[in-house]
Amino acid sequence: MNNLRFDELPLSPEMQRAIADMGFEEASPIQTEAIPVLMRGQDVIGQAQTGTGKTAAFAIPTIESIDEHDKSVQALILCPTRELAIQVSEEVNKLIKYKRNISTVPIYGGQAYDRQLRALKSGVQIVIGTPGRVMDHIERGTLQLDKVKKIILDEADEMLDMGFREDIEFVLTKIPAERQTIFFSATMSKPIMELTKKYQTNPQIVKVVHQTLTVANIEQVYYEVRNNMKMDVLSRILDMYNLKSVLVFCNTKRMVDELVANLQARGYFADGLHGDMNQTQRSNVMAKFKASTLEILVATDVAARGIDVEDLEAVFNYDLPQDEEAYVHRIGRTGRAGKSGKAFSFVSGRDIYKLKDIMRFTNAKIKLASVPSYEDVAEVKTNLFLSQIKEVIQKGNLTKHISRVERLLAEDFTSLEIAAALMKMSMREEKAKEVSKELDGPREGMSRLFVTIGKKDRVNPKDIVDIISDNTSLPANKVGDISLYDKFSFVEVPKEYTSEIVDKLGRTTMLGKPVSFEKAQKKTAGSGDERGDRPQGQDRERSRGDRGSFSERSGNRSGFSDRSDRGGFGSRFGGNFDKKKKRSSY
Repeated sequence: MNNLRFDELPLSPEMQRAIADMGFEEASPIQTEAIPVLMRGQDVIGQAQTGTGKTAAFAIPTIESIDEHDKSVQALILCPTRELAIQVSEEVNKLIKYKRNISTVPIYGGQAYDRQLRALKSGVQIVIGTPGRVMDHIERGTLQLDKVKKIILDEADEMLDMGFREDIEFVLTKIPAERQTIFFSATMSKPIMELTKKYQTNPQIVKVVHQTLTVANIEQVYYEVRNNMKMDVLSRILDMYNLKSVLVFCNTKRMVDELVANLQARGYFADGLHGDMNQTQRSNVMAKFKASTLEILVATDVAARGIDVEDLEAVFNYDLPQDEEAYVHRIGRTGRAGKSGKAFSFVSGRDIYKLKDIMRFTNAKIKLASVPSYEDVAEVKTNLFLSQIKEVIQKGNLTKHISRVERLLAEDFTSLEIAAALMKMSMREEKAKEVSKELDGPREGMSRLFVTIGKKDRVNPKDIVDIISDNTSLPANKVGDISLYDKFSFVEVPKEYTSEIVDKLGRTTMLGKPVSFEKAQKKTAGSGDERGDRPQGQDRERSRGDRGSFSERSGNRSGFSDRSDRGGFGSRFGGNFDKKKKRSSY
């Protein structure tokens, strides 16, 4: 079936105008299938994953059915997460741009009730919310659903997986029986089919055919990488492709925190999303990512639900997902609207079997790629740096600097010598190994320990020195460098005391908080893995406190390290590649 053009659909002039403003002319496959059916008022089961245009597929018919003169709630859209509720709300608001008498409100946990109450009291026709908060408003009597004509369950399978079935069924029983019930789901699982049988009437199934789950304009490759080398390889790929808008997926909250801190320590503008963050933290991170003040967003699958960022250049599977459909969801966030995208996957050990399952599921060939060598990346950085120099020359306004160069010329230095010296200083070739201690590892004869307490717990270096010297045979003056982060710290100690400290302080208490001292993982040169092994399941919420500065994390970032232009050679240049020989194995 050929995709419909929006001007072929029986839509109001206001809707046509809003769609045109969004730059859309042709409906996506799921929109082509779903919109005509939904506009006829039929119940629908839509099978589509993120990135197919499913939000507009149900939002357009929903908006067109609203009675603008009735300020009652007429449509309810349920979403599994706050992020998705916000995303759907933003999409709906774009579509009602010229429908002045239609209003909508997102309601979700983590946001103050009073703001939501004011919006509900003012009269809104479309409510978008998470099951728990919608249920709360129903029970409080602040959300009346007696005039609802449509209910949409977006990503219904995710809501069921997250344990919202009882909440969903409660909400469905509060809506008039004469209604249109719409389910959108990436899968047609048994629980989904049970719900449709119970709450839908002769639903029509519309779906994107399996072969289109992964689109041709996404370049998919994988790298065989040992776990302790993933950070180094990630850095090389980021720099090799000069990527500025990247989504990196990890399977655990702990890994999100670890990876973000490693990236920040290397000078990247990175932050993370996971389930332990509150709504303010999530909103702040997403706002920065959408505004391009963040280059790299690291997230778990659940936290990434609903993330929709234009011009996302690449997706990294730092950890391969647990199931094949999650892979499709992940990479579907890049390569949208006809643009090209990249999907990089890291494979270690038995992950190769999981990758083969993914390839069978997606009918896609994911190619093995070679890790960029030091020389490859250095050449790319050099070319970028030279391009920056050309741009500066072309812009002019160099009089002040020319006079300074003339002073050197007067001392019998040639212009070539001066230029070469400036490049050497800027690119920090001589200091390639003089990166921040957080990346290079402990000094010779020392061992680094990971401590599960940080600045947000009001700990200071003296507290750490005192507990070590009071409980072990290590004198206070022998304790080495201490680095404090928001929720954890690192401390260097002489190697011969490591076992004693870990044995005696493996489980202790500081400032009324349970704390453990653990040996940080011994790093392979260039890996940049500053965290070390910690017990599985030990998740930590990394505070989003003062993220405006990286001075405590990134070490020396002098020289041409302007990350906005990506031509710099600050700590990233040396930190990533402190061995100037080509690596043959990862």
